[in-house]
Amino acid sequence: MAESEAAPERRRRRPAMRRKIRCNRETPCNNCVRSKNEQCIYEIHPSQPPRQPPRQHLGQSNPVKAALAQLPRQLHLIAPVDTASNSSASSASAVSGHLPGSSGPSSTSASSPAGPTLTQDVESMRSRIRQLEDALAKSTIQSIYPSPLTPASSSSVETATSRLAGTFHLHHSTMFGQARISSRSIMHKTRMFGQSHWINGISMYLDMFREIEPFVLEDTSRAMAGIKRCKSLGKLIKLRRAPLWPSPPTPDLPSKDVADKLVECYLRTSESVYRVVHIPTLMRNYEALWMPNAKSDPAFLVLLKLVFAIGATTYDSQFSLRTDAIRWVYEAQTWNSAPEFKSRLSMQSLQINILLILARETAGVGRDLVWVAAGALFRTAMYMGLHRDPAHLSSRTKFTAEMRRRLWNVILEIGLQSSMSSGGAPLISLDDFDAEPPGNFDDDQLLDEDAIPKPDDQFTQVSILRALCSTFPIRLAVAKFLNNLNSNSTYEETLRLDAELRTSYKDLCRTLKKFESTTGESPSQFSMRLVDFIMRHYLSSVHVPFFERALHETAYAYSRKVVIDASLNIWCAVYPASSLNGAASSEEDDFARLVACGGTHCRTIAMQGALLIGVEVKSQLQEEESLGPVRLRPSLLPVVEEAKAWCWRCIEAGETNIKGYLVLCMLSAQVDGLLRGLYRSEFPKILIEAVEKAEENASLILEEKAALGEPEEAAYGLTQMSLDTTPELIEGWDFMMADTELNFSSMDPASWMLNDGVTQEAPIW
Repeated sequence: MAESEAAPERRRRRPAMRRKIRCNRETPCNNCVRSKNEQCIYEIHPSQPPRQPPRQHLGQSNPVKAALAQLPRQLHLIAPVDTASNSSASSASAVSGHLPGSSGPSSTSASSPAGPTLTQDVESMRSRIRQLEDALAKSTIQSIYPSPLTPASSSSVETATSRLAGTFHLHHSTMFGQARISSRSIMHKTRMFGQSHWINGISMYLDMFREIEPFVLEDTSRAMAGIKRCKSLGKLIKLRRAPLWPSPPTPDLPSKDVADKLVECYLRTSESVYRVVHIPTLMRNYEALWMPNAKSDPAFLVLLKLVFAIGATTYDSQFSLRTDAIRWVYEAQTWNSAPEFKSRLSMQSLQINILLILARETAGVGRDLVWVAAGALFRTAMYMGLHRDPAHLSSRTKFTAEMRRRLWNVILEIGLQSSMSSGGAPLISLDDFDAEPPGNFDDDQLLDEDAIPKPDDQFTQVSILRALCSTFPIRLAVAKFLNNLNSNSTYEETLRLDAELRTSYKDLCRTLKKFESTTGESPSQFSMRLVDFIMRHYLSSVHVPFFERALHETAYAYSRKVVIDASLNIWCAVYPASSLNGAASSEEDDFARLVACGGTHCRTIAMQGALLIGVEVKSQLQEEESLGPVRLRPSLLPVVEEAKAWCWRCIEAGETNIKGYLVLCMLSAQVDGLLRGLYRSEFPKILIEAVEKAEENASLILEEKAALGEPEEAAYGLTQMSLDTTPELIEGWDFMMADTELNFSSMDPASWMLNDGVTQEAPIW
């Protein structure tokens, strides 16, 4: 022992390295790659040059291993961390017992003085251990509850830009090993659209825009000049239609004959499906307005004018009262925007808000933002307790209880439909409410407190709404499947929803057909067509995300068939003159007039159906390889020309946005070129010619409408309109919408403070 203690201490002059093993000093090094080591760690000495920080590898998915690889060699040698079992206390004690540079147990090292550098090293090690434990915890949670953005999936953003179509950011998401929807959403300007929004189908037409892109790059091109002119004319027309803001409600009403027809149009169309008002009460107060020296209630006037605005859509085939309808919507919006808060928590205010949303759609006033207003309406109704069934609340009259049920279910319908139209998440859960569907009462029965509901197989004024309520759960599941961020968007889920939706649809058809077979009252043709239209839209929407893949992959052929069949049925409903309906159905009915004249969601659904049919026609022509003539499905080809004629019909009825007509003219030209067997180099020319001709036709009718009612000098000035200012060509791809917006530029703060005297106990109309 004495000789060993007297022996001199041996010291190393340089870091020990294994000379027989060559190391390329990379991360990971060549030796670790050959031996398949998970970690590659170097011992760092002051005499060695600093190593580059380790790089993240695609195959490295464990955050704990990645963090361990970044620790100094000393920590791994002195205090190895067992990430599966060690706690922070045990790890800290291991570090304190074997500090770098110590030669004995913890008691020996504790007696030696600890400099500031040693203290900093200890704190750094402890901090790093805590980070490792946090990483371990997150890794464990992710392994138990995997998120949709884990390494098992991949996401990407594809940007498509065109001079005519604008810029779209397509957000893709695919799941390895599964048939997952490829497109999750589309970002256009400041808005993000989910999969239910019709704009997802426009990506299938980007090839047409790419064909003509080199020919419209110059602002002086004829095509660009035509688009600018049509855009300027459209803005001028909308500016003249919109009244000043704010627009305080006035007692002015149309003539009695016109008013009677407007109320009748409303009752036989919108009110036959969405039960908002109590018809006997509405008619009693309406007739009282025309009595001599009658005093009008401002709130009832607002409600009545919204009824007029909705009824004006089907008043005639040209929507001649469009300007009046927009003014009535402005008056209602002004009344609703007054700083009266608690007094607006009334059933009457809910009725006005529901009618305001419906009127905004039909008149085309900010229709693309209805989803936002629907969310506020939904929360207002919940704040008033409408989500609770009246059976669980204090005693109420039968009239009040049934009206609460009706309004709540109408609000659910509006929220769900706005979700599908806007591509936004529904933000509704079946667990949020327990309110039952309305009872099977006619309106007259609600005035009798002892009234008993009629049997379910007997038709009443609320039967259509009750039938829609029965399908609400599955339609809500479809909306969540399409628009929720974390939905399980697999093809298996699509097929499951398809089966449940078809079952619900069959039950609905049996119920409505029973009403037609019974004696007495039966559903109107309008309500039957609208319900069928809504259900087919959901059936098509659940398959549309796989439609583009179905054009190239036979595994999704069923989705292709469902989308086309549903689109054809949708088209026959909105275009009675279609060759598919026969000559007997050529006359335009209330539903077709509502879609052509009003800016409701039904128009965008119809447009989406026409575009999907057009994609199918193009696909069949491009896939066909035959020495003989190309044979198409007989029902498809006529729809392309009919859709172009229908868009022109919408422009004649007052539509100012020509984008839908423009796209369908291009589609018609492309299909014609494919039928004639033109070479690909010839397509840009015929597409440009179609664009120029469409713009020329549209500008003529827009000039006529812009000059309508203006002095001759102003009409002449339209032809001299300056086109130096370049408007945004794709201001909004709701190309079948007038999208008139509220104009706050002339807002008068004094007139904003409107006091109509409505209290919380206002009556229900």
